[in-house]
Amino acid sequence: MRRSAKALIASLAAFAALAFSGSARADGNLTVYCSVQEEWCQLMVNEFQKATGITVAMTRKSSGETYAQVKAEAANPKGDIWWGGTGDPHLQAAEEGLTEAYDSPMLAKLHEWAVKQHETAQKRTVGIYLGALGFGYNTELLEQKKLEAPKCWADLIKPEFKGEVQVANPNSSGTAYTFVATLVQIMGEDEAFKYLKALAENINQYTKSGAAPAQAAARGETLIGIAFQHDIVTPTITSNAPIKNVSPCEGTGFEIGSMSIIKGAPNGENAKKWYDWALTPEAQKLGAQANSYQNPSNKEAPIPEQAPKMADIKLIEYDFAKFGSSAERKRLLGRWDKEIGAK
Repeated sequence: MRRSAKALIASLAAFAALAFSGSARADGNLTVYCSVQEEWCQLMVNEFQKATGITVAMTRKSSGETYAQVKAEAANPKGDIWWGGTGDPHLQAAEEGLTEAYDSPMLAKLHEWAVKQHETAQKRTVGIYLGALGFGYNTELLEQKKLEAPKCWADLIKPEFKGEVQVANPNSSGTAYTFVATLVQIMGEDEAFKYLKALAENINQYTKSGAAPAQAAARGETLIGIAFQHDIVTPTITSNAPIKNVSPCEGTGFEIGSMSIIKGAPNGENAKKWYDWALTPEAQKLGAQANSYQNPSNKEAPIPEQAPKMADIKLIEYDFAKFGSSAERKRLLGRWDKEIGAK
């Protein structure tokens, strides 16, 4: 009897050990809200599932749309982690208490700009990549129309470019909000809105996604697309598109793509696992594999050779604390809606 009891206990212990080792690799579920390109989102999901055994459900939306979803779900969160997209809406979500503070053990491996984003947000977000704003033009269309190549923001409001420019709507797109905030910092607010009104005369479409104008210019559907420069570079590499990338002569703003754990996440521990993994060099190398050419935040992750060279771009001192604040972002978007979007 004593021997049987010992055998039973040993069997139970072996079963418990097996169950524990299995749970280490297949520890439940995770819902990711992703705000970069679909291909990169899916590659991240696939590789994380392979590395951890955690089952991931992913929704891809632009950063403005994701912020709105996180806010709408605040009383009953459905998502666990928000990965990617411009930093301003992540900072707004942090200020509004929609995301959780978290200190990853990977912080010491990150560039100063990524850590500063974490500090600005009171630990509620972190920088995962860097990218500069600019515009691209279709070289074949430019030649057909016999127009001079634009080099500056000021060129885009010239009458010869009427109906030839695309940019996203800043309510749905973090790229377009960065554009508005960049102009305000370069020109002053009133002059920036005068410029935006003049530019509206040349806009053929306000898109939902920030990358869409670059893609449209690459396909020849518009002459000029305002976007982040890494999104302008991508179609030249993937499809040899005739699109020229421009860093505006007046200077330009930039994004710190960010990541945040959603407050009240149903799978909070798995969200932390994604967070830590997404800051590793191995995870950050995946961007280039998905034809996304931002500058990664981990110091050990290589900068893709196709990425726009930040040292060659005239970057402004972008005020993330101010333009990522809830009050300022709401105010600027409200003014844009009233003076530009309603026209």
